[in-house]
Amino acid sequence: MELASARLLRGQIPWRGLLLTASLLTYWSPLTTAQVTVDAVPPNVVEEKSVLLLAHNLPQEFQVFYWYKGTTLNPDSEIARYIRSDNMSKTGPAYSGRETIYSNGSLFFQNVNKTDERAYTLSVFDQQFNPIQTSVQFRVYPALQKPNVTGNNSNPMEGEPFVSLMCEPYTNNTSYLWSRNGESLSEGDRVTFSEGNRTLTLLNVRRTDKGYYECEARNPATFNRSDPFNLDVIYGPDAPVISPPDIYLHQGSNLNLSCHADSNPPAQYFWLINEKLQTSSQELFISNITTNNSGTYACFVNNTVTGLSRTTVKNITVFEPVTQPSIQITNTTVKELGSVTLTCFSKDTGVSVRWLFNSQSLQLTDRMTLSQDNSTLRIDPIKREDAGDYQCEISNPVSFRISHPIKLDVIPDPTQGNSGLSEGAIAGIVIGSVAGVALIAALAYFLYSRKTGGGSDHRDLTDQPHNENWCPVDDVSYSVLNFNAQQSKRPTSASSSPTETVYSVVKKK
Repeated sequence: MELASARLLRGQIPWRGLLLTASLLTYWSPLTTAQVTVDAVPPNVVEEKSVLLLAHNLPQEFQVFYWYKGTTLNPDSEIARYIRSDNMSKTGPAYSGRETIYSNGSLFFQNVNKTDERAYTLSVFDQQFNPIQTSVQFRVYPALQKPNVTGNNSNPMEGEPFVSLMCEPYTNNTSYLWSRNGESLSEGDRVTFSEGNRTLTLLNVRRTDKGYYECEARNPATFNRSDPFNLDVIYGPDAPVISPPDIYLHQGSNLNLSCHADSNPPAQYFWLINEKLQTSSQELFISNITTNNSGTYACFVNNTVTGLSRTTVKNITVFEPVTQPSIQITNTTVKELGSVTLTCFSKDTGVSVRWLFNSQSLQLTDRMTLSQDNSTLRIDPIKREDAGDYQCEISNPVSFRISHPIKLDVIPDPTQGNSGLSEGAIAGIVIGSVAGVALIAALAYFLYSRKTGGGSDHRDLTDQPHNENWCPVDDVSYSVLNFNAQQSKRPTSASSSPTETVYSVVKKK
């Protein structure tokens, strides 16, 4: 038996690399005192494949090592030995011709079978001929055939009680796994497994069960996967959906409708306009539509396998663009507390009316009333804040137009006060009135003081001839000053304005 002369066989793992490792270890023995161990690579072997019993930590200086079948060191169980001093190996009684021994203590098995599944013992004698023993075991599993999925019904209909899939063939010591569209399946409310997971049952079949199913057979040494099984669930059609959702169209535009219904197999499509068959396709196109194209549009769908059909109806109305409205008013100039009526006129029918005031949507007050169709606006009583520009807007679902503005003037009623004065103006009037009264009072007091306190004679102090019969008398002139009190702008009673008369005395010297 030659060292490192084993043929390289194809196996489950890269045996070329394992043999190269074993060969390199033949010429390299590390300095170590660690315990001798052996690993089976791989520990689980497929029948007719190979396994390497890889030794670790042999003594640096050993004399000889033996490989035995089993755990007893029986001479009849010897597979081979390696003598270090002679750098040679020798086979034993248990050698089958499939083993190769390496100088690093490893043993390589080829073409293993179930009978090779046992323990193997490595016995090493160090430089002092002290024995060291260790054992290893590997398991052998049969190669798995490619499984195949079969079903009791590959085209079940949605709502059926169940559908079953089976993974074949059956193999001992094998587990089975299932996947759908590449996603692992686990047992749940509607998914059950039986016969060691070989059988998959789907309860209360749904359209979501549709897809590609695979089963995988697996043992500790290998696995194999089936080809996909297509479970095609039949369902539908659902209620068709017509798009776009618009039901109002502008005259002159194009009508382009599409119909879709979820169905397997795909449904057949038919279009009906006002209950008359038009075309058998998913799309309906009409260019440059007019009001004559208004009506009911129905999409009819049918599934030839399930025998079911559904219909969706859409009412479409085509509108002409509206024309500009006009406003008629009873009077454009109205006295406050009077009334006015505005009427919006349009040649169009079936339109909506909205009123605008000074280019903004009119905010209705309790003095304003609208007719049932909003075309007539009445204001009663009218107030000065109602003065401004009025417009009416008419619209249909596809267009709108606004009238020219009508200006309404309101003549204020004097009895209603000037509600238009600002707070600043009112404050100015009050302050001015108070100041005027104060000025009049001051002037009156001044004149009164001159009249009462300055009544003594003013004598001429210059030397003049004195005549006992002469009485110095000052010339006095009287004048009358009339002051009209400042009038409030608010209306008062019919009595005349109050007038204050003040007499002043002017003395002439």
